[in-house]
Amino acid sequence: MALFESYERRIDKINSVLNSYGISSLEEAQQITKDAGLDVYNLIKSIQPICFENACWAYITGAAIAIKKGCRKASDAAEAIGEGLQAFCIPGSVADTRKVGLGHGRLGARLLDEETECFCFLAGHESFAAAEGAIGIATNANKVRQKPLRVILNGLGKDAAQIISRINGFTYVETEYDPYTNTVKEVFRKSYSDGVRASVNCYGANSVPEGVAIMWKENVDVSITGNSTNPTRFQHPVAGTYKKERLEAGKKYFSVASGGGTGRTLHPDNMAAGPASYGFTDTLGRMHSDAQFAGSSSVPAHVEMMGLIGAGNNPMVGMTVSTAVAIEEAAKAGKF
Repeated sequence: MALFESYERRIDKINSVLNSYGISSLEEAQQITKDAGLDVYNLIKSIQPICFENACWAYITGAAIAIKKGCRKASDAAEAIGEGLQAFCIPGSVADTRKVGLGHGRLGARLLDEETECFCFLAGHESFAAAEGAIGIATNANKVRQKPLRVILNGLGKDAAQIISRINGFTYVETEYDPYTNTVKEVFRKSYSDGVRASVNCYGANSVPEGVAIMWKENVDVSITGNSTNPTRFQHPVAGTYKKERLEAGKKYFSVASGGGTGRTLHPDNMAAGPASYGFTDTLGRMHSDAQFAGSSSVPAHVEMMGLIGAGNNPMVGMTVSTAVAIEEAAKAGKF
């Protein structure tokens, strides 16, 4: 029985990448990670339990590459993990063409870089995937950062923000938007747990201008947009507008567009343009993103369809950070 989904379509490329680092097989790659005291398989499953088997093996591959390269810092390990993810992209697929695996590695490295102060899941309220990713980041990135990374969720609808905060133990922050000054003030705050989950601030907005003002309030350096609920009404306009304003202010902002790539995605907000196009949300993502992902922010099968692996893009962010942090901790412990 094959180790994971679409094994035959992936294995030649995977072996070629492994061999370039002196690793003979996936089994050897797994042994390298185990010898370093890592249980990558179960780490990945703990972040998105419904992920496919190929997601676990992709991160095992990336971790083995990081160890072979002697990556002792989590930010460097994240870049190497991206090489492992890219090795799993089916040749000729949307994910392969867009270099989505490498993009995930670059994003993970950004989140572990001390210059990045705040990371935002932009409009993640439509799914639990943003919550899974946020928890994975918040519980792991700060283990190796000198300055804690702040993680927020910013989406359309204050009721949705409060519900997802209550379910996941985040801190709900209600804002009031002033159109005359283009700013928001905080009017209500409630933490639904103690500890690391409560450190995630969850905002709901009534409009695009309020969403942009929330980004400024938290001084967001890096964000990832979802691509399910309200992509054309909220998250892409917020990311694009905020990027324009940040550049005008001479400040950095790394924008990631998650999702898209099926051509005609079956959603009333996704205005399709036929098989020659990746669809309207994909086009919007190309307009503002520094890195673009493919497939759903939450649904493993949709990302698999794009030729990457069976894990939602948002949980994958948590997977990359968590694995990279585990590698740095193993290096500090003298395991490799």
